[in-house]
Amino acid sequence: MKRAIYKFILRHLLGWSIEGDDLLSIISIKKSVIISAPHTHWLDFYLGILIRGALGFKSNYLAKKELFVFPFNIFLKWTGGIPVNRSSNNDLVKQIAEIFKKKKEFRISLAPEGTRKRVEKFKSGFYYIAKEAEVPVIMFTMDYSNKKTLISKPFYPTDNKKSDFEYIESYFDGVLGKVAEYSFFKKN
Repeated sequence: MKRAIYKFILRHLLGWSIEGDDLLSIISIKKSVIISAPHTHWLDFYLGILIRGALGFKSNYLAKKELFVFPFNIFLKWTGGIPVNRSSNNDLVKQIAEIFKKKKEFRISLAPEGTRKRVEKFKSGFYYIAKEAEVPVIMFTMDYSNKKTLISKPFYPTDNKKSDFEYIESYFDGVLGKVAEYSFFKKN
């Protein structure tokens, strides 16, 4: 029932569609790092919740620990938030990889830009988490110009980071976010 409500809101109220080569297999993958871009506005968070609900899978996300204060902490935890300390060198990659190893089902959703402002290259944390945990990266676009999310096939990082990032970044190149001027465009 909840999934039908998410689908109704996403499709009929917002006019948003979800496309991908094989959505059922992506949903059936129990462990993955999901990256979604471009992340240009705080509304992307709610759009992501709707997309996740319409597809019918669970995922977590990282948020700075300072946001986890009452009463916001209740909502953040309910929606899958995991508080993190971003100010210290606490080897977050290994911590998240350990969560993957302990759980039968775990997905983490991240914004590869690491900010809502325009960037010319993605941060690498998601990549190292996927490599360390030996799970695929699945890419979700947030294309506000077409009101469409395009979902990639699972991508397993190789030992060629440069080539992997060229592939990953090209998937999002030119996709327009809510704030178009903050959208990701590869540096040529």
